[in-house]
Amino acid sequence: MTDLELMQLAAEARKMAYAPYSGFRVGAALLTSEGRVYTGCNIENAAYGPTNCAERTAFFKAVSEGERSFAAIAITGGGGEDPNTLCAPCGVCRQVMAEFCDGAFRVILGTPAAVEVHTLQDLLPLSFGKSDLA
Repeated sequence: MTDLELMQLAAEARKMAYAPYSGFRVGAALLTSEGRVYTGCNIENAAYGPTNCAERTAFFKAVSEGERSFAAIAITGGGGEDPNTLCAPCGVCRQVMAEFCDGAFRVILGTPAAVEVHTLQDLLPLSFGKSDLA
């Protein structure tokens, strides 16, 4: 699957976002090492704290189905109908990614028309992980 194809799936997932408070809708498409894709959208809550990001929704869906090996995630988001800026994952989402992925994990940001690729290592240097608990 190409980066743009994965981004298109993220854009489709964004349409399902529940964002009545911020109007900032996000979609994510998570690619497993075996080629399966799990999508997610952000789901807001009036109390704000229980809000869940699109990236974590995709990861939690995949992990709850037994997946543990991931290759990449595409993320698109913003206000309005069509996002035209990059939507980077929040710190909590980066930490969730670090729980299941190594530093080479690909994080694809953009829109269905153009993407920018980063590694998790670039986005979360000096991360805290399982090895820190040993």
